[in-house]
Amino acid sequence: MSMFSVGLSGLNAAQSALNTTSNNISNVYTPGYNREVTKLGEGFASTGGVQVNAIERQFNQYVAAQLNSAKTQSSALSTYYNQVSQIDNLLADREAGLAPLMQNFFSSLEDLASAPSDPAARQGVLGTANTLSAQFRSFDGYLQDMQSNINNQIKDEVTQINNTTEQIAGLNREIALARARTGEAPNSLLNQRDQLVSELNERMDLRLNIQDGKTYNISLPNGQPLVTGTDSFKLEAVESPSDPQRIVVGYRDGGGNLSALNENVISGGALGGLMSFRSETLDKTQNQIGQLAVSLSVAFNEQHKQGVDLNGEQGEDFFNVRPPQAYSHENNVNSNVVPSVAFDAETIDKLRATDYTVRIVGGEPIVTRNDNGAELNSSDPNSASYVDLANWADGEITFGGVTVTFDPAKLPQAGDRFEIQPVRRAGEGMEANISDLDKIAAGEEAFAGDNRNALALQNLQSQSIVGGNASVSGAYGAMVSDVGNRTNITQVNLDARQGLTDQLRAVQQSESGVNLDEEAANLIRFQQFYQANARVIDTASNIFDTILGLRS
Repeated sequence: MSMFSVGLSGLNAAQSALNTTSNNISNVYTPGYNREVTKLGEGFASTGGVQVNAIERQFNQYVAAQLNSAKTQSSALSTYYNQVSQIDNLLADREAGLAPLMQNFFSSLEDLASAPSDPAARQGVLGTANTLSAQFRSFDGYLQDMQSNINNQIKDEVTQINNTTEQIAGLNREIALARARTGEAPNSLLNQRDQLVSELNERMDLRLNIQDGKTYNISLPNGQPLVTGTDSFKLEAVESPSDPQRIVVGYRDGGGNLSALNENVISGGALGGLMSFRSETLDKTQNQIGQLAVSLSVAFNEQHKQGVDLNGEQGEDFFNVRPPQAYSHENNVNSNVVPSVAFDAETIDKLRATDYTVRIVGGEPIVTRNDNGAELNSSDPNSASYVDLANWADGEITFGGVTVTFDPAKLPQAGDRFEIQPVRRAGEGMEANISDLDKIAAGEEAFAGDNRNALALQNLQSQSIVGGNASVSGAYGAMVSDVGNRTNITQVNLDARQGLTDQLRAVQQSESGVNLDEEAANLIRFQQFYQANARVIDTASNIFDTILGLRS
């Protein structure tokens, strides 16, 4: 070994360390960048000096996995909270909510009972009825717009997820090629891949498997792969097989086959937050608004028809609502077989704020509530979960306040499924059916001072007409309280989860982040290291010159 070679090795090592430090400083604000450290080692015995063993990035896979998991949950809760708070603000508004409008409507009926033939009192009833109906339609429209926005956001999230998984598969390829050429993968490529995994976890919950400590494979929680080595598999935003109004996530496998995923497969991240909010809160609230509209309308119509108007004629339906909706599953034997559905006034007390699935098993229908998965029974007529199959031979079944009728000539086949939505969009069609003041049936007999039916109509305010167990104001209050509680719980969970995420991010930054003060100190240290080795070479040169001078 010689002083020249020793000094030169030190210069090279110092230059490498300075380059690493400057690279750290340059990327202090680069997302996903992991601090690099120059690892030095003793040179070969024959040459001595120092050598650069590696440029290591400071990356802790365990901490990264914990942080990604926390970010997945935080992203889901944040997305959920942003959505549910909109509904909470809508329902709880003291001026724009339904509560004051329902109170005004029943107050106008009190005025009508005081003066049943007074045109002003009658106009007051129609005016408040129209205002109340318009607000039901407005609420339904707002919630339906949220449904449409959720559909669009799901499409956007799926597009971003596909782009990211495709990039990860591409980076797997580039990293493998780099390892083949040099034996090591460029840190920049590794950083890019880990950053993409982090971004992917903010969109949905996924499983990361590192093959041979090098290649990233990514799959859904149910095991279906999204990235396998250099190959990626796509998700697709598709119409629900049972409800064409609803966008769900489909999976296309290596054979090109597309199948809709169960919604519970998608969890965590913004996508999971959107789907959880839709199934847990948005669907429920829209159904509750519809249930309230139908229960009020049907009860009011039935009582109104018990009275007579100023012309001595029997009262007619006072309100209109949108009828129940039915959809045929796309995989049914005959997708054109769609039943007609109508509200059943006799069992309207069994009307619930939920959708139903009707499956044909062994030639008979099996009815399941979609909100809790409970199967309806055909043995207890007094139960709210009772399904009447007495007229099934004629294609008719009754449950949950509705009657579902199939064409007897085209009965569904075994395995067929149908989605029944009794009240999902009922609020959209709520409107006053009467415009003629004289047609308000305030009396029970045909004389001008009779107010008995007006009193009966007013008394509906305190009766349990919603689901057979709540008044209209009580049901609305419970709905507002439920959404408010869900909003508060989500916010508390979000704050707690965000705190954990911040802690893990701090841990990750302590290991992998760039500290400018530390890097500035390193610049001085490695600069001194460089200067010292330059002095070694300078000293070696002086010694060499002295030796040459002695010979001369």
